[in-house]
Amino acid sequence: MNPLASLHRRAAVYHGIRAFFAERHVLEVETPILSEAANTDPNIESFSTQFSGHVDAGARQRWLRTSPEFPLKRLLAQGVGDCYEMGRVFRNGEAGGRHNPEFTMLEWYRVGYDHRRLAKEVVDLIERLGVEAGRQLDVLETTYRDVFQYALNIDPMMADEATLRAPLERYGIDPDGLTRDDWLDLLMTHRIQPGFHRDQITVIHDYPASQCALARIRHGEPPVAERFEVYLGQYELANGYHELNDAREQRERFVRDNEKRVARGGTPLPIDERLLAVLDRMPACAGVAMGIERLLMCLSETDAIADVLAFSFADA
Repeated sequence: MNPLASLHRRAAVYHGIRAFFAERHVLEVETPILSEAANTDPNIESFSTQFSGHVDAGARQRWLRTSPEFPLKRLLAQGVGDCYEMGRVFRNGEAGGRHNPEFTMLEWYRVGYDHRRLAKEVVDLIERLGVEAGRQLDVLETTYRDVFQYALNIDPMMADEATLRAPLERYGIDPDGLTRDDWLDLLMTHRIQPGFHRDQITVIHDYPASQCALARIRHGEPPVAERFEVYLGQYELANGYHELNDAREQRERFVRDNEKRVARGGTPLPIDERLLAVLDRMPACAGVAMGIERLLMCLSETDAIADVLAFSFADA
């Protein structure tokens, strides 16, 4: 792809996103990139750095954000209302044909929304940007349970681990250390996503409760996480939640994350105490994060993330 054309497309997408939110009176904000707290998610690795200034300035070890989620939630607790941020985030170890350790994330929060209502707004945004790029897109909305049953005739909520592993035997995956949720993720990436049509926006909601991350859990049989993901073609673009605003429960989840890190031979990471101190005051809301490079890849019809970057990680 022509690098200059890529830059113009990115600029057009940024303009379209800002116009979309301006029409809906969603405030653009900016939050810190460096924090003394880290993301405890055991599947995400952070970059860290050392501050060399005066000790009174704060903690010396700082973490580059993997998303702007925690400070945005602190703003919500202060009463900022509907807001979004579009900026650079950093994830250590994620480099390759489809990943770059430094990339742009769009994240937004809507007060009074649940995950289903916010998913519809995500679709509205992608459809609008698709039209501006000359793409007409279809939409399919389904549940996590239904997509597994349709594609693989497997109930992801009830199937045992042996049943989940069977469709993946041909890939020769090393099972050492993999959990039931890991097998579910592998089924999604290896067997289900490749079947999504390139001109289709696929919305999947109501995930297993074990994959709740920062989402609320809706009790039932079985309980489900009020979470959604949005795909364009086979690429995951967005991950959203009906947000948990229970500080006690969130602390327990952070602790469990760190326990998983230790079990995998890693070290626990500092929990965001400032977020936990105000989370109970955060209004009922839904939030979502979208990878801009993934969106640009889909709109540009390329499988190489380097095609939508001014300079790749190797050339930075």
